[in-house]
This record gives sequence, structure tokens and C-alpha cells, in this order.
Amino acid sequence: MSHHTDQNVRAARPGGAVWALVITSVAGFMAALDNLVVTTALPSIREDLGGALHDLEWTVSAYTLTFAVLLMFGAALGDRFGRRRLFLVGISIFTVASAAAALAPGIDSLIAARAVQGAGAAIMMPLTLTLLTAAVPAAKRGMAYGIWGAVNGLAIASGPLIGGSLTEHISWQWIFWLNVPLGIALLPLARLRLAESHGTGARLDLPGTLLASGGLFGIVYGLVRGPADGWTGRLVLTGLFAGGALLVGFVIYSTRAKNPMLPMRLFRSRAFSGINAASMLMFLGMFGSIFLLSQYMQGVLGYSPTEAGLRMLPWTGMPMLVAPIAGILADRIGGRPVVATGLFLQAAGLAYMASVVTVDVSYAAQLPGLIISGVGMALFFAPASHLVMSSVRASEQGIASGANNALREVGGALGIAVMASIFSAQGGYETGQSFVDGLRPALVTGATVVALAGVAALIIPSRRRAEAAEDPAEQAPERVLETAAG
Repeated sequence: MSHHTDQNVRAARPGGAVWALVITSVAGFMAALDNLVVTTALPSIREDLGGALHDLEWTVSAYTLTFAVLLMFGAALGDRFGRRRLFLVGISIFTVASAAAALAPGIDSLIAARAVQGAGAAIMMPLTLTLLTAAVPAAKRGMAYGIWGAVNGLAIASGPLIGGSLTEHISWQWIFWLNVPLGIALLPLARLRLAESHGTGARLDLPGTLLASGGLFGIVYGLVRGPADGWTGRLVLTGLFAGGALLVGFVIYSTRAKNPMLPMRLFRSRAFSGINAASMLMFLGMFGSIFLLSQYMQGVLGYSPTEAGLRMLPWTGMPMLVAPIAGILADRIGGRPVVATGLFLQAAGLAYMASVVTVDVSYAAQLPGLIISGVGMALFFAPASHLVMSSVRASEQGIASGANNALREVGGALGIAVMASIFSAQGGYETGQSFVDGLRPALVTGATVVALAGVAALIIPSRRRAEAAEDPAEQAPERVLETAAG
């Protein structure tokens, strides 16, 4: 199988790398865009379909949750049944669910469609990196990941702007209609231009998927419902405790299972542990902040959805300018210093924002915070994917990419839940002042969490050490054992 696959991939190389980059970047763009495209439309969706803060959180969290929970499973399905085939399945599910979200008659059906959309994205997204890695020669991967990272950064960036403009000038439904022509265009291109490849062909890990999914759902459910139902509410406590117990079960199960979805031995690598901890904390701090800030700009400062999206651009648009440079820098000096610097800058930007938000702050006063956060986010994106892919063996890159994406999404879902809880505990939507009262402690929390992410990034071994550790003599016995076990 693998020999045949390698030939396939080699045959597809000439010109295939460019097509692979275009197709995987557009697919990644769609999946990443839908994380935050809803945020600027929330006030309009709330007017149209009704719903309290926790319902609004679910329109974002239902997507991030299914996305997070099924990512590893999606990567495993691709390794098992063919990456291109599953990539096509993922795009199809995502496209159909987008149409369903656009046609949703009420908030509950919108949340359901968002959950299905997340499942499609979960199959499609981790395979974008695996397919890209297979198509691009090793020497050019830093640059390719840089472009892929920039496009993903652009999606997260332009999410609020695209969402805002469509909401204001047409209707919020168009946020979802947008994906339909993109998805339909990608299907034949991916079918014709990408080479099929398979992973190790290991069995699918259903117990692991169920434990991880149940655990994450319980925790996010508890966090989202906590402010509305009270932290001592029966369902809230059940969700948090049962979720925590299931996740502990998942870790114990994964250390013992023969073919676990997420092999716990990967975390023995300091590089893998460090970059994953950093990614999860970064998304926790960032997503929660963007979720609240885009509502603050409209609800308190009185900007229209488009104006709010445009004013977020110095933060969210910076990856476009800086990410390719960050990729080149990471190729030169190693990813660790670039990623750590980015995270500390992002934390500083959020802390600055927390210090200036008031009911009538001028845009000029917010600008330095937005720019610093933006440069920080950009420095993080490109090198992070490279660090993840280089922290494991080639045969495990699919699993590693899935794990990293899953942890980022978990961070995002937790971030929205945690920051919204802090926001509701300290303030609310009643008046501009009460919104600011809730926003400020939430942003301080975000800044603290992102600073912790910077500390986690410093755990990653420096490049010289990593190269010493890759001495083939040291790896040989482990590989022999693995082949025998496998």
C-alpha cells in the first residue's frame, strides 16, 4: 500500500504542489472563516431569530465543538480510507450544512446546522495539511505552510469583516450561502488535481472518539450554561464533572490502547507538548476576546457590522502581511523564538485593550492594541504548523495535525465559554457601561491566558537541540520495535 501511494504522490508532484496549495488553502479558508464569521452577525441573528446570550454562544460553539471533537477522527478516517476521498466527503457535508444554516427557520435549527457544518470541517481541515505536506517537497514546506497559515489567518481575520458586510448589505444568511459556490467549485478540482494517499491503515478508534467527544461536550456545555443556570445548577455541575471524568478516562484509555486516536507517547516530545499547549491557550484567549470585542464595537460604540469588521482589521488582517515573513524567519532561526515573541505581543495587545475600553473610547486609542495583537497573532500562525509537523515522524503527521487543530478548536470553544461566563458574571448587555464592566475582566483573563501560551512555547527545545535529538542512531531501535508492534 504505502509503496504504491508514494509512487502516486511522486507522479502528482510536477505542478501538483501549486494546485495542492490552492485547494487546501481555499478549503482551510472556508473552515477557518466559519469559526468567527458569525460573530459580527450575532446582533442581527439575535434580532431575527431571537435568543439569549447562551443561544448566541451556541451558534459559535456548536461549530467549534463538533469541529474540535471530530478532527482527530476525521484525520484517522482519511488515513484509513484515503485522504483525498475523505477530503471530498468533508467538503460535501460542509457545503450542504452551510445551505441548511442559511435556510434555518429558528435559532435551534441554526445551531443544529452549525454542528453538522463543524463535522464536515473536521473531516476536511486536518486533511488539508496532510495533503499539502504530501504534495510539497520538504525544502519548500516552510514557505508552503507560511502561505497556508496566512490564508487561514486571513479567514479568521476577515471573518468579522465578511460577516459584517454581508449581514449589513444583504442579510446574515449570506454568511452561509457564501460557502456553497466555493464548496461546489472545490469538489471537481480536488478530485482531479490531488493525488490519493493513505496513512498506516490502522483501525479506527471508536471508544477514544466517544470518550473525547463526550468529555469535551460536557465541559463546554457546563461552561456555556453556567452563567444562565447558575454554577451550582444540576445540569451545569453534571456537565462539568462528567466531562472532566470522561476526559481523564480518555487519557487513561489512550495510554493503554493499541491504536489510539491520540497516542499519548507523542506528548513525551517536549516540542509536541509545548506547541500544543501554546496553541490551545492562544486560541482560548483570542477567540473569547474577538467574540466579545466585535459585539462591543457594535453594541457599545455604535459601529455598523461592516464598520466593526473593518476596525478589527489591524488585528485580524495583520497575518496577511506578517505571516509569510514569519514563515521565512522560522526557516532561518527556528520556530520557537518566533512563536513565543508572537504570543507575548498578543498578550500585551489584549492587556492594552483591557486598559483602554470605555463606553466612548476613540478608535485611535484602541489602534495600538489592535496592531500589537495582530502582529503577535501573525508571528504565531505560520511557524506553529511547521513546529507541529516537524515534532513527529512523517507517518504520524496526520495524527499530529489533527491533534493540534483539535486542541486549538477546543481552546476556541472553551475561550468563548470562559470569557462569556466572566463577562456575564461582571456585566451584561443592559447598558454600555455594564458591557464594559464585563468586557474588561474578560480581556484581562484573555491576556493572562495568551501570556501563559508564550511560556508554554518556551518549553519547545531550540532548533539545535531538536536536530541533535533527531540522530538516526537513537531512533532506530524505537522504529524497529514499532514496526514489529504495528
